[in-house]
Amino acid sequence: WYKGGHLTIKDMIRKAKALGYDGIEIDLKRPHGFPLDLDEKSRTEIRKFAESVGIEIPAVAGNNNFASPIPEHRENELLMVHEQIRLARDLGAKILRVFAAWRGITFRNEIATYDVVIEYEKCQNLGSIKLERWNWVRECLKEAAGWAEKYGVVLALQNHIPLIENYRDMLAMVREVGSEYLKCCLDVPCEPCQDDDYVIKSVKETGELQIHSHFSGEYIKNSDGEAIYVPHPWQPVRVNFPVFIKALKESG
Repeated sequence: WYKGGHLTIKDMIRKAKALGYDGIEIDLKRPHGFPLDLDEKSRTEIRKFAESVGIEIPAVAGNNNFASPIPEHRENELLMVHEQIRLARDLGAKILRVFAAWRGITFRNEIATYDVVIEYEKCQNLGSIKLERWNWVRECLKEAAGWAEKYGVVLALQNHIPLIENYRDMLAMVREVGSEYLKCCLDVPCEPCQDDDYVIKSVKETGELQIHSHFSGEYIKNSDGEAIYVPHPWQPVRVNFPVFIKALKESG
């Protein structure tokens, strides 16, 4: 999502420390935390290095797609999430952020883009209806939650399109799975409405199921150190972070 080559995980941890962060979420895909790229020694080194510089790894990200109408694709995703759960445990992360139907990304000139995958998704879903995709995701998440319990990790389903269109869909899926090892990652930028009352309601209704949240870097600092909001081109409506954060604090 930025120009130039990627940082190593250790360099990311150093950067997070230099910027004053308390913790870091690691994507478990190349070029960062792909499970097959990290043997037992590497995992231990990363965990100990983060501890040595005072950076927590509270969560890691899976970026999963359990909605394919092709069984082999779903089986591949199950294998991937199993290894991501094991890696989360090895890195000391208590949470693995998961998706229902992550589109994926492609690259142009070293910059990630959704353009190709949005078009690909239209073809990928041919021959299936939304209810079928919903059921496939639910069954995969049930299986994944069983592995999460085995390894002492909690899955956090993000309210991210497609298939999951808003926080109500997220809550419905979590409740249908019915496992203590699948909870919620409510992210306010993913919500279709940013009105104060709607945002407050989303936090209240999610309640204790909320265990993780993150944002997309919509702020920069000016020369005076003041935080300035910079909207993304695909999200022209200002994200209501002030009300969201206040509601999270009030909910405990």
